[in-house]
Amino acid sequence: MWNVLERARGLREGLRELPDRARVSAQLSRQSGLLWSLTRPGLVELAKVFTSGSQNPSKIYRVHGRNSPSKPALVWRGRAITWAELDGRIDRFSSGLARRGIGRKQSVVLMMRNRPEHVELGAAAARCGAAAVSVSWRSTAKELTYLLNHSGARGIVTEPELLPVVEEASPALSATLLSNVFVVGSEGVRSPKLEATPLDALLEEPARELTADTGADEDAAVVVYTSGTTGKPKGAVRKFPKDTMQAAMRFINETPMRVDDVHLVTCPLYHSTAFGFLSLSHVLGATVVLMDEFKAEPFLELVERHAVTTTAVVPTMLHRVMELPEETRSRYDARSLRVVFTGGAPLPGPLAIDFMDAFGDVLYNFYGATETGLVTLGKPEDLRAAPGTIGRAVPGNDIRLLDDDKREVPAGQVGELYVKNKLLVAGYHEDEEATRSSMVDGYFSVGDLARRDRDGRYFIEGRKRDMVISGGVNVYPAEIEGILEQHPDVGEVAVVGVPDREWGERVRAFVVPRAGATLDEAALKAFARERLAGPKVPRDFVVLDALPRNPTGKVLKRELRERAV
Repeated sequence: MWNVLERARGLREGLRELPDRARVSAQLSRQSGLLWSLTRPGLVELAKVFTSGSQNPSKIYRVHGRNSPSKPALVWRGRAITWAELDGRIDRFSSGLARRGIGRKQSVVLMMRNRPEHVELGAAAARCGAAAVSVSWRSTAKELTYLLNHSGARGIVTEPELLPVVEEASPALSATLLSNVFVVGSEGVRSPKLEATPLDALLEEPARELTADTGADEDAAVVVYTSGTTGKPKGAVRKFPKDTMQAAMRFINETPMRVDDVHLVTCPLYHSTAFGFLSLSHVLGATVVLMDEFKAEPFLELVERHAVTTTAVVPTMLHRVMELPEETRSRYDARSLRVVFTGGAPLPGPLAIDFMDAFGDVLYNFYGATETGLVTLGKPEDLRAAPGTIGRAVPGNDIRLLDDDKREVPAGQVGELYVKNKLLVAGYHEDEEATRSSMVDGYFSVGDLARRDRDGRYFIEGRKRDMVISGGVNVYPAEIEGILEQHPDVGEVAVVGVPDREWGERVRAFVVPRAGATLDEAALKAFARERLAGPKVPRDFVVLDALPRNPTGKVLKRELRERAV
């Protein structure tokens, strides 16, 4: 009886949502050209996606494999893989993983640089009900040991150059995992400590039909470990319920993304920014070009060579591009760019304006996290009108800014940003306490502080753990950083609090000069005093050649606090 009532309730909810789903789908079709690109086979497969209980990423490859079999889906180092080829390889990899005992409610770790196999294995794991766990290819043996054991992985896929790290970690790994070490292009590679299998061995047998009891609809997930700038990384578990496609459509509808796009992946694929925007591009059936590793001038060269229309970067990458001499930038034709998404770290207002002045109003600043998906979007007009904004809430996101007592703060005041949407992670793997402490009434927070102006635009004021309390006054580093970034000789800046006997904490600013500029501490302090209240003016300025960052561009403020002056 209970099951009947639950099904009836679900049917009623689905019927209520139908008009909204139809509106969002119609808008997507009109804006992106998706509707006009669909053939009958593609429509049939897309209908299956919308009527299934899960919308894991592997299903979209089937849609476009049927719809546009000869269109390039991935381009890497000049090699193009069509949608039909990609879907077929995903099928065979999925069957191969299942034959090796990696299936429902199990996981496989991907430790690779940007390459097609990273995309293929992620989708293949989802297709057989397993979880793909993406980790940094820069991981040390100690870090890898923790990630493999904490995730409970039953296998790992890596590259020949990275195999020594797995070898070093092997004494602390399970026999099951060590029996499933797959190496990309590893014919002829021998390991003295491991029985490594060439990845292509998984393709040797034809794909087999995955039966309904594989659990792919209920269990398919990705696990992304957070960057761990303050301690052990946490594994954010993302599943793909029936609302996943709807949430993706809502975001795409806020942008100029189109079916005929060529999207350039610049961030590492283990990073949520790269994975997220590759997935959104593939929802539309766009072609995706993989960049091995970001460098400013090669980035512009790829944009010109492939007539790239969209890309996603972290602000540090924008800074590197703008550091190139004007004569170097002008050597490349980047007029094809229509959308440059940026996020993952604060976007300085002056940098945004400089970039748009050079490349046109193509910059879109998003806020999101591994745990929350995409939450806000600042469009070019927002970035010009309110520099530093992360924009307005993307439809489908309910945002609350809460004080320490979990009460909502009024417009203009700073509170901890909590969000509820259809893309919240299921939680942190094997860490119920971390999951519970991040939630309030179904809203999730990653610890960011923000304020909202009267026009509904949001501004990040820093991390809650980074807030400085000096003489009892709350000081938000992002505000100070935003002011100092306006100084013509300052290229980058990071503000932290350091212990002070009299004030409890005092403000210290680490600054990187613009190319060719010289910074004077007295002049910087005078500049800050004219624009900031007393407790916010940095007591110390430390000039650095570069700010310490993790591989995804986030400033490591912990290292700055620990640095002796």
